[in-house]
Amino acid sequence: MTPHRVPDAVFHTRVRNAALGGDNPYEWRQVSSDEVFGGRRVVLFALPGAFTPACSDSHLPGYERAMDAFHALGIDEVACLSVNDAFVMHQWARAQGIEQVRMLPDGNAEFTRKMGMLVDRSAQGMGMRSWRYSMLVEDAAITALFAEPGLRDNPSGVPVTVSAAETMLAHLRDAG
Repeated sequence: MTPHRVPDAVFHTRVRNAALGGDNPYEWRQVSSDEVFGGRRVVLFALPGAFTPACSDSHLPGYERAMDAFHALGIDEVACLSVNDAFVMHQWARAQGIEQVRMLPDGNAEFTRKMGMLVDRSAQGMGMRSWRYSMLVEDAAITALFAEPGLRDNPSGVPVTVSAAETMLAHLRDAG
């Protein structure tokens, strides 16, 4: 069976451009799915929202702490995706001291919707958000996907279990 490919989407990002200088050395850059995933081994983990408790306390920091192990297992990049805009993702990374995980804003929820992982979190005042999952993508093909059980709208809480860094690392070690 052929693995599914990641959906075509555009991520509206802000990237540092030293030539701009000044107080705001960032510029807008539209990044395609192919630019993120094409010709590379990427681990992407998605979560409901920046600055939320489980995302900030364990999910994002767990991947940041494991970056050396991911690189040793042949991963080119680890990306954190959330249905938040580029400004929020940037400030969250700064607040968390994230230096190695790529923050991938899906502000329009385009990628998340096309993945089938968009859920309504209106009951928590969050609007439409991503379900919590992680996946291994090899040259734009999804070769492993670990979604938290119970995909549904308005969950009371979605703990970090199968989408945690440790699960992906175990998968990579077993497959290697």
